[in-house]
Amino acid sequence: MTALDPVLRADATTVHPRLSLNQATIKYADLREALDVTARAGYSSIGLWREPVAEVGVAEAMRLVAESGLRVSSLCRGGFFPAADAAGLRAADADNRRAVEEAATLGTDVLVLVCGPPVGRALERARAQILHGIETLVPHAEDAGVRLAIEPLHPMMISERSAIVTLGEANDLAERFDAHRVGVVVDAYHVWWDPRLREEIARAGRRIFGYHVADWLVPTTDRLQGRGMMGDGVIDLHGVRAAVEAAGYDGPIEVEVIDRTAWEAPGDEVVARACAAFLASA
Repeated sequence: MTALDPVLRADATTVHPRLSLNQATIKYADLREALDVTARAGYSSIGLWREPVAEVGVAEAMRLVAESGLRVSSLCRGGFFPAADAAGLRAADADNRRAVEEAATLGTDVLVLVCGPPVGRALERARAQILHGIETLVPHAEDAGVRLAIEPLHPMMISERSAIVTLGEANDLAERFDAHRVGVVVDAYHVWWDPRLREEIARAGRRIFGYHVADWLVPTTDRLQGRGMMGDGVIDLHGVRAAVEAAGYDGPIEVEVIDRTAWEAPGDEVVARACAAFLASA
């Protein structure tokens, strides 16, 4: 059996050994329920979000993770560096330091950075603040053994979530730092449209710290909470994954289907469907 072969559980549910459930896929589940559902489905890892962790406290979250037997593939999110004034920049730095510490406590070495939008019309200023924020954070992350993974978002999210909207921009930022410390997340939903995608994935190489999958629905009715399950949309997920793996990435593959309709369904149903959809389409 190779690393790419699926594992067949005794209950006949097929789970790819590298598949991880990003917690946003079952957003309405609290941390304990998310861990239980994910472990029950046969996943080996889960990508956590800071808000559900904060609801129980980091120490209790660490205990629950250990009890579940799951590995934490990443923690989301750090970032949101841009601010209107010095006080805002200091607050962002303090929060990002806490995020690094939380990641280390939870046993993951990957902190996902959603870099943050410009304040008003100050797009270039935002990009400069993002670079400065990462520069400031790297020593703290290095001390904690945590890698910083810049996630470029789709351009439609530039005004609300991130001034970094292409993998090329994320690579430009990451390459200013040691390859073991700062890298990128390739999220198929955000980057599939990019005409330079294959070249930028190859360029990222060993700096790819994470790979996320979902699909782009036609029509897309909600730009934030309207992602599709793999195979339900128009992304060439096989092609994107092939490029990511050709670049050398062999780590966890996180299913991150941020979708309001899926959140209303039972968690067990959602994670089981994700297993089947991934194997068929991604």
